Amino acid sequence: MATLIEKDLIDSKTNISTSRRNFLKNLASGGLVVGLPLTACASAPLPGENKNALQPNALLQITSDNTINFYLPRSEMGQGTYTGLTTIVAEELDVHPSSINVINATAHDDYKNIEYGIQVTGGSNSIRTHFLPLRHLAANTRLVIRQAASQQLKQPLASIQTDDGKIVVNGKALPYGEFADFANQLEFPEDAPLKDKSQFKYMGKNAPRLDGLAKSTGTAEFGMDVDFEGLHRAALKRCPVFGGTVKSLNADDAKKMPGVKSVVQIHNGVAVIADHYYQAKNALPKLKIEWDRPETLSKFSSDSTAADNGKGWFKTALDSDESTNAFEQGDGLDALKLADTVVSGEYWAPYLAHATMEPMNCTAKLDGDKLELWVGSQAPDLAKFAGAYYADVPKDNVTVHSTFLGGGFGRRSATDFVAEAAAIAKASGLPIQLVWSREDDMQFDVYRPAAMAKFKVGLNKEGLIDSWTVKRSGPQIMPYTLDNIVDGVMPSFLPNGMVDWMSKAGYSIFDSLTVDHASVEGLYEDYDAKHKSSDHVTVDPGLPLGYWRSVGHSYSGFFKESMMDEIATLQKQDAVEYRLKHLTSNPKLANTLKVAAKTAGWKQPLPKGHFHGVATHASFSSFASQITEVSVKNGQLHIHKVVCVIDCGLAINPDIVKAQMESGIIYGLTAALYGEITLKDGAVQQSNFHDYPALRINESPEIEVVIIDSDDAPTGVGEPGLPPIAAAISNGIFAATGKRLRSLPLKV
Repeated sequence: MATLIEKDLIDSKTNISTSRRNFLKNLASGGLVVGLPLTACASAPLPGENKNALQPNALLQITSDNTINFYLPRSEMGQGTYTGLTTIVAEELDVHPSSINVINATAHDDYKNIEYGIQVTGGSNSIRTHFLPLRHLAANTRLVIRQAASQQLKQPLASIQTDDGKIVVNGKALPYGEFADFANQLEFPEDAPLKDKSQFKYMGKNAPRLDGLAKSTGTAEFGMDVDFEGLHRAALKRCPVFGGTVKSLNADDAKKMPGVKSVVQIHNGVAVIADHYYQAKNALPKLKIEWDRPETLSKFSSDSTAADNGKGWFKTALDSDESTNAFEQGDGLDALKLADTVVSGEYWAPYLAHATMEPMNCTAKLDGDKLELWVGSQAPDLAKFAGAYYADVPKDNVTVHSTFLGGGFGRRSATDFVAEAAAIAKASGLPIQLVWSREDDMQFDVYRPAAMAKFKVGLNKEGLIDSWTVKRSGPQIMPYTLDNIVDGVMPSFLPNGMVDWMSKAGYSIFDSLTVDHASVEGLYEDYDAKHKSSDHVTVDPGLPLGYWRSVGHSYSGFFKESMMDEIATLQKQDAVEYRLKHLTSNPKLANTLKVAAKTAGWKQPLPKGHFHGVATHASFSSFASQITEVSVKNGQLHIHKVVCVIDCGLAINPDIVKAQMESGIIYGLTAALYGEITLKDGAVQQSNFHDYPALRINESPEIEVVIIDSDDAPTGVGEPGLPPIAAAISNGIFAATGKRLRSLPLKV
């Protein structure tokens, strides 16, 4: 029988893609894994279990000394889940958020993400999927404490009130903890009423981040902060071309370097272990390695000296008759034959690195058949599985100590760096901390895939869109995701050969049989059209891929909104008004566009030489519109202001929502203006911020964020601010110069 938490998770789910997410859930979990089971249903001991404490499930615990522990089920990487989820609990529990002790959750079955079936933080769904379950959990916990107080104090339940973590009765205030032990003996309720929005004390209010003080004072523990007696540091030399392996090795000179304790070979390179990090790093150049390089990727170049800049592979596929249909509505492509006018356009977006501020790192300590990992991961259970596989220990013998993440953006949902740390600990027999250099982080990332798209849009006699068709070429993320996790999640009794075959099967499946929805998401959904078609053709030279902030929307927002702007221009119609004509069935997106236009002063006079650009895009169940104010002088682009309007349902903490919109815009501007990973003979050329720059503070425009007031449940915040910005800039450049830019990064 489903628990209350499970039922609410099922009831509150919004519709999600049935390809990428459900395929992953079914493969990794053998079906949908839902819920945060109550104690009686838990498959593993609850974290910090205390028989004298009230602990209805793995998330919440109230001890007799009045400590309220909230085990944070999603990873905090700067996006605000630490504060947001705690605030939800605090609201219905009737305590101040700052009085709750927040603990980063370890790997545990009870912390699985309802939409993915694995314990992962991503898809901007942390607040959305936990909103109702956490409210019910906290409300029911508050009710059982009131019931315990009623019985112990021999007072009617109606007279037992609460205020800021205390039972209030007959003028006395007693802490919850005094009733925790007795409450733990009562049947846990399932039907406590939730607060009305008008009663909220904390949700919907601006408040300081709960992790702000620790991060400001240096007391917050990130992965690179982990240290203990006997810990050694490791650095790893990998083949410059992904997938290469060691053909021959001479480590004699490296072993003679100061502080070096060991040199070991693992599955993807050679590691040096030393007393200190720079001792290990400085010994790497002394290694003499001959590599076996992968054939396909070694032939791929996309640097500026290449004749086609790497686009030729993608363009050839785009122009071919080969493709797999991802979506069709009405007559699809056939409807173009009846169009009065057909408008077409092609767009390009390159590979991108994540460039998190904290490079990848993991600490591994292997003691016999027991492995401990200290890591900032978006997927602690996948880290656990990877550690078990590469250290060759039972999964139940792996303990994951979760830390704060110094940036994630999807990068830390991969486990390659965890696998390396576990393998080095196994090969060396030493407790080690593997730290990637900035160069490692840039050149051995799991990248945002490059993409090219061709639109053919049919217009009727009135100039309105009748058919919207798009074909995308490029690699797909899902095969790499499966390859990353299958080795770890498959039962240990299966033969290694079978497991390896299963981990590689995704490449052929997604090459021709199906389409990962992340490849085409955002290309066709937003605007009204009677006929729609979206197709995909796989082009994959073999560079490893991973989820990058806003995933497919990161390029589809640029493609789709640039195309829409071109159509409006050809029809000699106002860019905002033309969009609104095609948003009648998308009222929330239309509303954000109207508010953005009013806020930015669309069609109102601007300073001389200044022009507006507009883009609107729905992603992660949220709706965002952005209007930029730009100028181009002497070939130099200046971005003066960005107005961003977001409808994300109830804003749990408006300050954090605003910060995430600003963050998404700045991260998106970096990609739009500078972001480009290029390859020479399969090797990534960029190595640090000098040749993969980030937007600097003096380049950042003024950003005004408007949050639509809403009574709806919260939706995504971490990613929806990014997809519109590149198109809003490029459309502004067109308004300023008449030059239509169809490739990223934007070159004025």
